[in-house]
Amino acid sequence: MLTLFLPLFLVFLLLGLPIVFGLIAAPGILLWLNGQERDIVLLYRNVYSGMDSFPLMAIPFFMLAGELMNKSGITLRLVEFSQSLIGHFRGGLAHVNVLSSMMFAGLSGSAVADVSALGSMLIPAMEKQGYTRRFAAAVTAASSIIGPIIPPSGIMIIYAYVMGESVAALFLAGILPGLLIGGALMAVIAIMADRYKLPAATKRASWADRGRAAIKAFWPLMTPVIIMGGILLGVFTPTEAAAIAAGYAALVGLFVMRTLRFSDLPGILTRAGLTSAVVLLLVGAAMAFKTVASLSHTPEMLASFILGLTDNPLLLLFLINVLLFIVGMFLDAGPAIIILGPILGPIFTAMGVDSVHFAIIMAVNLTVGLLTPPMGLVLFVTSSVSRLSVETIARATLPFLAVEVVVLMLITYVPALTLTIPRLFGFIQ
Repeated sequence: MLTLFLPLFLVFLLLGLPIVFGLIAAPGILLWLNGQERDIVLLYRNVYSGMDSFPLMAIPFFMLAGELMNKSGITLRLVEFSQSLIGHFRGGLAHVNVLSSMMFAGLSGSAVADVSALGSMLIPAMEKQGYTRRFAAAVTAASSIIGPIIPPSGIMIIYAYVMGESVAALFLAGILPGLLIGGALMAVIAIMADRYKLPAATKRASWADRGRAAIKAFWPLMTPVIIMGGILLGVFTPTEAAAIAAGYAALVGLFVMRTLRFSDLPGILTRAGLTSAVVLLLVGAAMAFKTVASLSHTPEMLASFILGLTDNPLLLLFLINVLLFIVGMFLDAGPAIIILGPILGPIFTAMGVDSVHFAIIMAVNLTVGLLTPPMGLVLFVTSSVSRLSVETIARATLPFLAVEVVVLMLITYVPALTLTIPRLFGFIQ
């Protein structure tokens, strides 16, 4: 009977029950029906123990750093710097949208933060310059998924916590895939710019203008340098790096840029606390869900089923990508990683797939799922920002979604795209 917990969970999702309650209720009900009251106590105890982790403390600190930087007006400086570099191309503001997302990814590590910060600014600006709101929303949504791929990344911290991987190795492995997705999106925009006569290029910025924009963006862009530099040099752990990033963002906003006031801090702390609570509750509930998965022996059954399909690792990787893509339509990346990572990771590691490589495949695939209906979180946030329906945005993102799937396949079948940078730094032999 316990094997029915996953179908019951999907039923709860379809009924509109919040994910965190579905993750707890589905296994809890089945344990009760099965007469395993003692295991129910273990289930709910694991909700707390799943959150009680030093590595997971990095998540609220990175959330706080993102809130501080957004309130400080750092987003505007990144957009101005991006526009000075590539705003003169046809479809320039669409390119600026993607490049700004790539830069913002190095500060927040969150797709939702990306949409909220950049969308509220760039969607109206693109509309004013002659783009349709539909196209502006689609570009914003499609580029926001770079946020959790380029370090720092909340979902990679979760994966490292669940699977015992090095956070630094996963951060390094995400750099090239994130840049590839950004480059692919800009290539699609360039093709669409000529075909659909997107708004003509603005005047090319002079080198003096670019220099001034670079100076304005210098302090924000030092954040990922400090984070990655400190981790790689062994100065601090990823969790300590997150705390330092938050402290650095506060210092820059309050005393260097002076765009942040002390009166802003209570609101910033409240928003960061609420966002962090949602993420950590999801992690705790997913860890409890994982406990029942182990009790029901579902991982072993699923592993046997997968290995029974074929013994060709290349074909299995394709099938797993299809499975993860479908899962991403219904489940947020964090819970999906906690539930499926321990099941799928060991299978592919035993078949010779590098554990870091598989982690990135899984992270990128589930992040792309944020852009897919019916439960894609990025679609709902973009809908709120742009005041367009989810269906309209989902249709408009299809060309961008297609190219992101192509990049996912490249990452899957060309391991060097993922493993080269971690190997250069000695994290992989």
